[in-house]
Amino acid sequence: MKKLMSYTLIALLASIAVSIASPDQDMIMAKEKAAWQAFKDKKPDDFKKVVDGDVVGVYADSIADMAAELSSMQKWDMKSFTISGYKAISDEKDVMVSTYTVTIEGTYDGKDASGTYNAGSVWKLENGKWLAIFHTNIMQAGAVGDAQKKE
Repeated sequence: MKKLMSYTLIALLASIAVSIASPDQDMIMAKEKAAWQAFKDKKPDDFKKVVDGDVVGVYADSIADMAAELSSMQKWDMKSFTISGYKAISDEKDVMVSTYTVTIEGTYDGKDASGTYNAGSVWKLENGKWLAIFHTNIMQAGAVGDAQKKE
């Protein structure tokens, strides 16, 4: 009986350790949404809470650092965003890679930029905090004409 109890306790502790060590997809998705919300609301301080200062963004028209991201934030008038198809994977305890689609309604620099974008981010655990270190999004090929048709 003591052996069974010991084995059960060891298995329980091992499963707790694994669950603590591995990042949670829902937690990373919440961080992703927080970054989008801060960007939409034009709140650079909130954005910097979830995005690393050394972030790199790769887009169809540019490769951006934090300064460029914050500049771009001011050019957007984002009415809404909806994230769907969210998936996050990891084979490391301190790195997560996420992919998803985001549907945006809004303008960029006065021009309609509404549409559905394919997106991805890389998240890194630094000093006990998950931060985005890489992000990319590009409008889906079928959606490119949608924004242009409205002009």
